[in-house]
Amino acid sequence: MASVRYIVADIDKAVAFYRDNLDFKVDMHNPGKFAALLRDELTLYLSAPGAGSGGQAGGNPKPGGWNRFMVVTKELDVLIDRLRGADANFRGDISDGGAGRAILLEDPSGNVIELFEFKKG
Repeated sequence: MASVRYIVADIDKAVAFYRDNLDFKVDMHNPGKFAALLRDELTLYLSAPGAGSGGQAGGNPKPGGWNRFMVVTKELDVLIDRLRGADANFRGDISDGGAGRAILLEDPSGNVIELFEFKKG
């Protein structure tokens, strides 16, 4: 199992975003401070800046950047439409090349999730 930690500005808003839009299950949730979310073989740890060891590691961590994890889907266009209907933010448009198509989605704090669909056939 792999795990990723994101620093988020609002834990509760981030939990709702990942749960309601990307099918993550809530494993632990300490409102305003920390959450652990599960999806397939990934555990996503969410920490508020300055909260606990994860929110303090490395000095003064902030949300955002270009590092990301990838969510593989077989229905990229359907997922994008659903997220746009939920007023989600994207970085750029769909890229189409190599092994498939991808688009970069931002969580409410600006952390990036790559949505990816392998080429069919």
